[in-house]
This record gives sequence, structure tokens and C-alpha cells, in this order.
Amino acid sequence: MEKTVLVGVAGPNDDELKIKDNLSELEFLAETAGATSMKIFIQNLDRPNPKTYIGSGKLEEIKNYITENEIKLVIFDDELTPSQLRNIERELECRILDRTNLILDIFAQRAKTAYAKTQVELAQYQYLLPRLTRMWTHLERQRGGIGMRGPGESQIETDRRIILDKISRLKDHLKKIDRQMASQRGNRGSLVRISLVGYTNVGKSTLMNLLAKSEVFAENKLFATLDTTVRKVVIENVPFLLSDTVGFIRKLPHQLVESFKSTLDEVRESDILMHVVDISHPNFEEHISVVKETLLEIGAKDKPVFLVFNKIDAYNYTPQDEFDFAHKKRENYSLDELKNTWMNKEHSPCIFISAKNKTNIDKLRNDLYKMVAEIHAGRYPFDNFLW
Repeated sequence: MEKTVLVGVAGPNDDELKIKDNLSELEFLAETAGATSMKIFIQNLDRPNPKTYIGSGKLEEIKNYITENEIKLVIFDDELTPSQLRNIERELECRILDRTNLILDIFAQRAKTAYAKTQVELAQYQYLLPRLTRMWTHLERQRGGIGMRGPGESQIETDRRIILDKISRLKDHLKKIDRQMASQRGNRGSLVRISLVGYTNVGKSTLMNLLAKSEVFAENKLFATLDTTVRKVVIENVPFLLSDTVGFIRKLPHQLVESFKSTLDEVRESDILMHVVDISHPNFEEHISVVKETLLEIGAKDKPVFLVFNKIDAYNYTPQDEFDFAHKKRENYSLDELKNTWMNKEHSPCIFISAKNKTNIDKLRNDLYKMVAEIHAGRYPFDNFLW
């Protein structure tokens, strides 16, 4: 695996737990992409330096470390501007990736179908376009000829036009596939549709395998699922369609959100969203917020939500003096206390399960049965097979 160091900025309002979690996630992203993190550098700044993201002193410290340890890759936990990328590369004299580029690389590795590959390629070109000035080898050396290059046109202008052409062709190709997929969704009839949504790596695919008795690919890696998978599920005598979609993540590149919007049509057209949450993660509440923000961005915020807290088998907490309310933190709450808190404050139904140990799965099935049966009865009022 390639050796790398990670770099992040801590703002004045960022607490230690959040910074630690953010950099741990970046480390997991790097590992998923095939890199090993050797060291993490964090700098406290009111705001990132507009020229080099971090200060000159921290940049010098990183340069000394990567030189001494022969490291050729540095990854930053934010999307860097083209000028920041250019300036940092000039100072560190090594390959620089930002968070967006790293996520795009993982998506490119994970894309298996032609559709997913096209979506990722589009996102990559949209990311590359404003950054052409910092890196160059010809995209198409054979491109040229009569009418293809104006007098005195620079190579960068030619390359920009090539990429714009590619983006246009990819968008046209995606539109054709979108029409085919919309037709497929229409051919599924009026079965009730449920979509699994959630932060990446919360156990959506494992849960789908349980409910649909299928073999959807699931592993402890980020973005294990890119293509939407749809399975027909029958609970007792009630059929419905269950779909598993790409996981969300904080700072999900807007290029990916845009190019994957058609894949997420499955979410927008669902009757119910099963929002799966990893209750064992110390920052699960922020993950819930990220998912809600992403649903808002793709136009699915008004869908009925069934909140499913998964991985109760892995939940740990630190007991505290029961009378010390003033200093009680989230990690001091027992699972029962969290259950009571969320069941009281959420307007949507919720349940606590372990997909791994199959804990509370029967109740989950029963709850889904009631929800689907109610929608089905409203859609087919004279269909009495439910009763």
C-alpha cells in the first residue's frame, strides 16, 4: 500500500471529538483507496489559508517529515482550490490529493457497471476542468487537424475544449440510460417501494440481505455499494420493492451528487425511506444530519422515514454518576436512555436492531408489514387479500 500523510484544519468551533472523527474518516477513506496513513497533521486556524490551506510553518514541518520518510503522497481533508493545489505541490514537491479527489478515486475503483463508470467519469472530468493549469500531459495527442485548433491557441485551451466535449458526451449518454431506467421503474407496477438510505458503512447492504434473503455485496469498506440494487420482498402476504443505494458521507463532492442524481431517483420515487444509522459510531448524530442534508439536496426530504438504529451489538458507553447531569455527554448515555430519547423526540417511527446478530429483526419485519399494508390498502382499497 502507498504511504501517505493526512492534513486537516481545526476551526475555532470544532471540538476535539469532531476533529478526531473527521480525520479518522479520512484515514478510512485513504485505506479504502489503497493507502496507509503514516502520520496525521492538524493545524488550528480561524479559517484555512487561501494560498496554501495551512500556514507556512506547518507546511515546512510536513515537508521535513515526508522527505525524511520518503513519502510521495499527501492528502488534505477538504476540497482545495486550484491555486492551493498548485502552491502546495510547489512547496512539498510531491503528489497532492484533496478529499474530493480521494472520494472520486474510490468511486472509480468501486464502479463495476457501465452506468456507474459513466457517472464517476463525468464527476472526475467536472472536477478536473478548473484544475487543468496545475497538471499537464496531453489528453489526446492525436486530436488536431483542420478546423480543430485556432491560430495561436494554447494547449490548455485545447485541453479544456476536449474535456468540455467529453462532459457533453457523457451527459448525453447518461440521459439515454436514465430514460431506460425510468422505463424499468415504471414497469415495476405500483408495488410499494422502500429505499435504504444512510451514511456509508452503516450496514444497509447487510440489512437488505436479511430482509430480501439475497446476496448483495457487503463489506467493511466505504462505498461498497454504488449501483442501486432492487429486490422484491414479501412479508407474510404483502409484497414490496426494497432498494439499496450508495451511502452518503460528509463533504460528499457536489460533482458526485450531481452525476449520481439519476441513480438516486430510486430514493425520490420511494414510498418510505429506511434511514439506517450506526448507533455504535460516536458521531452518529452528525451522520443523521448529513443524510438529511443530502436528502434535501436530491429533493427527497418530505418522504416518510423509518429510522433504523443498527449495530446495537457494538454500542459501548461510559457509565457516569447518575446525579451529575451537568457534565453528562452523549457517550455517557446507556442504550436504553438513547432509545427513550430518540423515540420521544423523533416524529417518525424508529427501531433499534443488530443486523449482524439478527436482534429485533422480527419486530422490524412486523413494523414494515404494517407500513406497507397501510399504503397498499390505500392504493388498492378493494384488494381484500390483506385481510
